[in-house]
Amino acid sequence: MNNTTLIEKFLDYYWLSSGASQNTLSAYQSDLKLFSKWLSNDLTHVSNTDINAYFKHRQLSAATQARILTCLRIFYQYLNAQQLIDSNPTAKLHHPKQTQKLPVFLNIDEVDQLLSTPNEKTIFGMRDRAMLELLYSCGLRVSELITLEYHNINLGEEYIRIHGKGNKERLLPMGEVAMDYLNIYEQKARPFLLKSGQTDHYFLSNRGSSMSRQNFFYIIKAYAVKAGIDKPLSPHTLRHAFATHLVQQGADLRSVQLMLGHSDISTTQIYTHIQNVQLKSQHTKHHPRG
Repeated sequence: MNNTTLIEKFLDYYWLSSGASQNTLSAYQSDLKLFSKWLSNDLTHVSNTDINAYFKHRQLSAATQARILTCLRIFYQYLNAQQLIDSNPTAKLHHPKQTQKLPVFLNIDEVDQLLSTPNEKTIFGMRDRAMLELLYSCGLRVSELITLEYHNINLGEEYIRIHGKGNKERLLPMGEVAMDYLNIYEQKARPFLLKSGQTDHYFLSNRGSSMSRQNFFYIIKAYAVKAGIDKPLSPHTLRHAFATHLVQQGADLRSVQLMLGHSDISTTQIYTHIQNVQLKSQHTKHHPRG
């Protein structure tokens, strides 16, 4: 079996067994193809020395190396389970230590600036304001926002049903402000964008179909520039702001974890680190002996 076929069979298996997102599958496919291209032999004849040599050859950052090693580990676990190899060459390899970087986040005033930027007198302004409000109100991933379907929003019951990573489902409360803008979008903008077509996708592009990640990324970047926000900003920034502001206002970490859809609370704990950094900054700035 050649390398291309091995990779395809693995990706099919991994998608069916884990429910991984298309982004994850695409990343794993790219990582495995690059590794396969670098190898002088096939993927079933690999040692831990080969993998270490590959990492040394590419001079990867710790974060990128960790991601690729995760991919290779899952891939070789699959080959081992299929009895295509006798042992897993990644078994004795360890993830490199990484310096934890705090995510870029917006303070409450900056969020208000960003959210108030769309022109609500236009069709696209009504749509964009609704998207930004929902993103911040519920802490959604951008993939969860753009794949949201009409039947998963219940304005009457004030909740939204999300299918996150691994197709895990969670119910999230929506704030009153977000619901107001969603109602405006439903009544005044979505019927126009639908253009007499039929789709269950909630947020629509100017073509009447679901919006792409890239399109929404450009939209939010443009609004950030217009709002005068001088920070590296992406759709994920509002997710960080959602979690950070909840922790700052006293929400318990377990509740924030559930709302974000994190499988491990250690992932959520970064938001307490952000709060601690802010407290330290305020102490240094305002205390007479700071």
